[in-house]
Amino acid sequence: MNVTQKPHLHQDWIDPHATGIVRALQKRDFTTYLVGGCVRDLLLNIQPKDYDIATNAKPDEVKSIIHRAYVIGKRFRLVLVRREEQQFEVATFRRDLREDENRENLPEGDNIFGTAEEDSQRRDFTINALFYDPINDQLIDYAEGLSDLENRWVRMIGDPMKRLAEDPIRILRALRLKHMIGFALDPDLRKAMQEMASTLQATVLPRRREEILKLLRLPAPDAAFLEAYDLGILRQLSPTMADAMEHENGDVFLQLLRQIGQTDKTGLSPADWFGLLVHAYVRAFMQTDPGANTRAREVLDNEGFQKWMRDELGMFKFEQALAVKALHVESLLSRRKEFQKKGERRQRALLTNDAFPMALRFAGRDYCLSCEDHLYWNEKYERLKTENPMGPARPKRRRPRRPRRNGGGAAKAPASDDASARS
Repeated sequence: MNVTQKPHLHQDWIDPHATGIVRALQKRDFTTYLVGGCVRDLLLNIQPKDYDIATNAKPDEVKSIIHRAYVIGKRFRLVLVRREEQQFEVATFRRDLREDENRENLPEGDNIFGTAEEDSQRRDFTINALFYDPINDQLIDYAEGLSDLENRWVRMIGDPMKRLAEDPIRILRALRLKHMIGFALDPDLRKAMQEMASTLQATVLPRRREEILKLLRLPAPDAAFLEAYDLGILRQLSPTMADAMEHENGDVFLQLLRQIGQTDKTGLSPADWFGLLVHAYVRAFMQTDPGANTRAREVLDNEGFQKWMRDELGMFKFEQALAVKALHVESLLSRRKEFQKKGERRQRALLTNDAFPMALRFAGRDYCLSCEDHLYWNEKYERLKTENPMGPARPKRRRPRRPRRNGGGAAKAPASDDASARS
């Protein structure tokens, strides 16, 4: 174990709520640290997005000490602590099953508690296994993570082949971590990622979907996907995208992926990120002219394209429909004069279309609108949002009620208000 006093990290960046949780547990004599990505980022002068806390206090003990703490999970019990708009995960130190232990006599799931050192050896990469004590200003390193951090290596804890076999999703995590912080892959880990790439097919689609979304959020997703192709990972993750890299327009596709990395990430949903990927694919290989009328049904009826979105990316049906609908709406934006000739109801129908914001984003990427037209559409949309901050309501179209005929052909008199109220 290596304990370093006063490491070079930005203590002012540490969320005071995270520090408060650590302090409260330490006051009750529980060993408690910040752990994982937040410590790594602080040492790299990166503002952490969230803070994970590890302790030797059991989940129920954490709940009894910390205000607004909730025990969640069954297979892996941990505590969520809510503070304002944030939440913090507090996990008890875990350990692996020892060879001389009988699994039947131990708690179910991944709830075998241990020490901080045992917990560190269960983590994936050395630079993610660093503990930091913000109260005593100490960095605790059981896995030589600080050395790898200084030398800019992404290195697996333990045998890479064995650790990747335990959870093949770690292949994608290693790739993303490398491109997120600009480090190099340890040669043994890189080799293992190549040899174990085929095991990704055994993982469930929702987990692969989440990793694809995280790759799209990188500053340079094109570089990550290109390296995934070079390592044989992309062929297992998405054969359609692997084929795209070999297409004559593969460079165009990579350029459009690079633009995704330059996107303002504020408020974007998974549907938005997948929409940007679909847009890049369509513009590179299916419909290169953004001004051409793209009919949603024609695109969705493309079996190979639909299979890519559904079975390889894990997109939900509404996400698929939204992205394709946005391509159609984008083609309408270049017809501003036609739009201005329409009545208020039809104009409102276009502006309240749920794909309209995504279509505007696509138009900005395709450079298919003049500055004047782009300003016009943005102003129209922003004005509509100002009129109704909760979101523009679509007008409901009611079919006219046909009068019921009575024996001799006369319309039956409607029930009185009093009768309606009684029923």
